[in-house]
Amino acid sequence: MILLTGSFILYSKNSSPEGKNEILIKALMQGLSSAHYSPEKVDDNFSKKAFKLYLERLDFNKKFLLESDVAMLRKYETQLDDQLRAGSFEFFDMSADLIEKRTKESEAYYKDILSKPFDFSKDENIELDGKKLKYAKDKAELKEAWRKQLKYQTLVRLSDMQTQQEKATANTEKKEKKTFDQLEAEAREKVLTAYNELYKRLAQVTRDDRRATYINAVANVYDPHTGYLPPKAKSDFDIEFTGRLEGIGASLQEKDGQIKVMEIVPGSPSYLQGDLKPGDAIQKVAQGSGDAVLIEGMRIDDAIQLIRGKKGTEVRLTVRKPDGSTRIIPIVRDVIVFEETYAQSAMIDDNKKIGYIKLPGFYADFERNGGRNSGADVKAEVAKLKAAGMQGLILDLRNNGGGSLADAVEMAGLFIEQGPIVQVKTASGKTVVLDDRDSQVQYGGPLVIMVNSNSASASEILAAAMQDYKRAVIVGTPTFGKGTVQQFFELDEALPSQFDPYKPFGALKLTIQKFYRINGGTTQLRGVMPDVILPDAYSFLEFGEKEQDYPLPFDEITPARYKPWAQNKLNMPAIQASSKSRVSGNESFQIIKESGERLKKQSDNTTRSLSFKKYMEEEKKSEAANKQLEEAQKKVPVLNVSRMKNDLQAIAGDTAKLARNKDFMKSLQKDIYVEEAVAIIKNDIK
Repeated sequence: MILLTGSFILYSKNSSPEGKNEILIKALMQGLSSAHYSPEKVDDNFSKKAFKLYLERLDFNKKFLLESDVAMLRKYETQLDDQLRAGSFEFFDMSADLIEKRTKESEAYYKDILSKPFDFSKDENIELDGKKLKYAKDKAELKEAWRKQLKYQTLVRLSDMQTQQEKATANTEKKEKKTFDQLEAEAREKVLTAYNELYKRLAQVTRDDRRATYINAVANVYDPHTGYLPPKAKSDFDIEFTGRLEGIGASLQEKDGQIKVMEIVPGSPSYLQGDLKPGDAIQKVAQGSGDAVLIEGMRIDDAIQLIRGKKGTEVRLTVRKPDGSTRIIPIVRDVIVFEETYAQSAMIDDNKKIGYIKLPGFYADFERNGGRNSGADVKAEVAKLKAAGMQGLILDLRNNGGGSLADAVEMAGLFIEQGPIVQVKTASGKTVVLDDRDSQVQYGGPLVIMVNSNSASASEILAAAMQDYKRAVIVGTPTFGKGTVQQFFELDEALPSQFDPYKPFGALKLTIQKFYRINGGTTQLRGVMPDVILPDAYSFLEFGEKEQDYPLPFDEITPARYKPWAQNKLNMPAIQASSKSRVSGNESFQIIKESGERLKKQSDNTTRSLSFKKYMEEEKKSEAANKQLEEAQKKVPVLNVSRMKNDLQAIAGDTAKLARNKDFMKSLQKDIYVEEAVAIIKNDIK
């Protein structure tokens, strides 16, 4: 009999050892049902949800299973709850047998299809959204679906090669010009090579790998941040979390049959390069100028191994942007530049001296006494700016994914006298209010906090508190909407020694708490709605916690007792009207808005032409729109920005730090969002 006490899984002395997989699933289900913030009732409805998630992950693009296969699996749709309780993997084993059989059969499809030239003059389309596709009725229909997919992938490579050849010709490079047929054959050969490599890796996928996918489909019914990490995946996570590995600094997740970027690590090569964004789907990985390896359908740990590498080496990622466009992003691998993760400040002189602090993350070093933390660092930056005569402050939390909750509370306390900052509710229903107990106000002047759709967790807590106190103007786009807290539970530590022969089991990541604003509403799902909303190209796209599968809901609790900022002089309607007037007359903002509307239209239209002529026309339209935005950004007025003298003295003589400082200053000087934040402080906050 399996018992669960608190967070620890125990077995009675009379318990006899069972098979490892049976022990694993029973232990996980006990942990989920007793320790999760909002346990699910494991019934037929739960079974249907888990079945749906697993089926999507098993064959999202519907290129392996037939309609009849799915009908066979669907007989188990309401039986998964019973099997989970019994520790049975009957359904999983059947699904694994099927997918392995169909994968092997599909190998013949791509080899046959890619042996013949494609007719790119034919006017036909392909649907790229797996959710809109239907399972093939028979093998002939399935092979036709494969033909379109392979034709599209060849078309993408062909267009890239044609474009490169045209650029080389324009630059008078003396290279042999290849005919269209030669380029088509070469593109087809590259796709064939990519699929040969893909199928080698698919042959190495084990039952345990597939089992982890099934278990995670079950765990994700509880919420998208709850999941199971097998031993190897947990080891990879530990390495990535401690920052001991060289790579690109992007957090990846397997979603909708694709490997998607979830977060960019501040100070990492991806962060510094700037083109890779959350929401991007990585399709191919190339080592420098080598041939790209297709990673669609690949295990996420295998994909990570391809992306990681030695410092100084280049990886080229072919990504599909949320608007459906494809880009190749070159990133030189490196260790994280920790200085880039820390708070940085500058002074903007525009008739008023306005301080600017960029905070990439809420960091804290719990391992070392005297280690750096973001709360103390921001306090120090504010002190430097005040000493230099600051008359207003911009705190930039854009793309800040959160981190240390204690630092968010400490930071909020810099701007108010004292009072509650955030409420934390546990699975037991107990609510704890975290307060700023220091009555000292370090800075009481005009304050703007900048956020965007990638501002999450601790960023949302700080922004929400300042909004509820009416202490700051929140500027930007609605935030991500993650209002939950997770904790890892090591299964090997929870299971007693009698099960040592079966270990390792891996870890369970559980959602254990939920954040609430001091006004009683949670930041979960809805995030923080800025007081002043600015156009953003990606704000038109569906992004954030609300787009995840089965997120925990928005709800409200009793508000905490607090008093708005006594010196509040924010006339929000006037501030909003003034900003709206400026934005409507700003060419760059208007082009950004148009770009966002175009992205939304392209994102909603998930069909692509397989005609070379039409495809190239679409690509040229997209390129022209991007150039229009680039040209408009060149016209943005240059802000008068300077660093503090002691900051410049600290980096003097260090060429790497000087180069990073130059990039920091350059991006800040031409940032139209910062320009608007400056205008709000200068013109609208009395």
